[in-house]
Amino acid sequence: MLCEACKERTATIHLTEVNNGQRSETHLCQQCAHQQGLTIKSQIPLNELLNTLLSTQTEKTTGDGETAPAAGSEHACPVCGMTLRRFAKKPLLGCPHDYTEFGAELMPLIEKSQNGKSHHCGKVPSRTNEQDRNQIELAKLHRKLEQAVKNEDYENAAKLRDQIQALQ
Repeated sequence: MLCEACKERTATIHLTEVNNGQRSETHLCQQCAHQQGLTIKSQIPLNELLNTLLSTQTEKTTGDGETAPAAGSEHACPVCGMTLRRFAKKPLLGCPHDYTEFGAELMPLIEKSQNGKSHHCGKVPSRTNEQDRNQIELAKLHRKLEQAVKNEDYENAAKLRDQIQALQ
C-alpha cells in the first residue's frame, strides 16, 4: 500500500480515527508521518496503550454541552483497565489482579454463587471408592475441627468431633 501523502513510498503507519461514530483511516510512510508531526513510538507497552485508550474515554459530552463521566470511568483496575460497570455487562474479569482490586464488591457475588464459600476447596472424583471418600471427608473434618478450636467455637467443634467419630 502506498503512502496517501507522497504516493511514492510504502505506507508503514496506519492510523484509524473514530470521530462521532465515523471511522477514517490514514496510511502514511515514516517520512510523511514525521512531517505531519506524528510521533512514532515503537514497542508501546500494553498497559500504557490500554491506559491511554481508557483515559480518552473517561469523559463524554452531554446534549447541553456539559461533560459527564463516561460509562466505565469509575474505579478501574490499574493492570487491565476493567471496571465494575463493564463486569456487570459481561461477567468476565480482565486479569487475576481484578480479584484484589474489586475484592469487596466481588466477595458477596462469589460467596452467593459458591454456597457461602469464598475459596476453592476442590472436588472428589465420582469414581473414587468409598474408603478413599471417607479419608478425604475425615481430612476435611479434621481441618474444620482445628479451625473451630482455634476460633474457640467449641459448640461447632463438638459437632465436628461427633461427625469424625461417626465416620471412623
